[in-house]
Amino acid sequence: MNTVTYGTGEADDPWTLKTPPLSSEFQVWRKPESDPPAVLVQVGKTQLSYQLRAIEDAHAWLLEVGDWVPLGNADEGKPVKEGTLEAWARSDDNPVGGYYGLRKGYRGRFANYVGPVLELLGLAELEHNARNNRIRAIAKD
Repeated sequence: MNTVTYGTGEADDPWTLKTPPLSSEFQVWRKPESDPPAVLVQVGKTQLSYQLRAIEDAHAWLLEVGDWVPLGNADEGKPVKEGTLEAWARSDDNPVGGYYGLRKGYRGRFANYVGPVLELLGLAELEHNARNNRIRAIAKD
């Protein structure tokens, strides 16, 4: 489990998490009032944003897969390996028909930042190796 997790996930009290290899810290908060509702990620001075529905959609997809899935982290514009969480998050076949990322040029790295959120919320189990981490869904009760 991600050991640096605290905060409520609100703008004034963001979750503080670490990337899957536990090498970098970042903050995350939900912004349900935005259009579309978003989850924002602050990494140093860089802010990324993803559709808030990505959390539930990714969990549903991982449940459907039913096994470990490689994360496949990659920046926007970089190739991704098929069958990874990152590939799913930008696929024309996902529920939004493309990128969950909202800010052009910063729509990648979905698996790197949303994966730990899924883990924090108890929706997924995430590996924390130095490289090649995987994720799998945890069924809700």
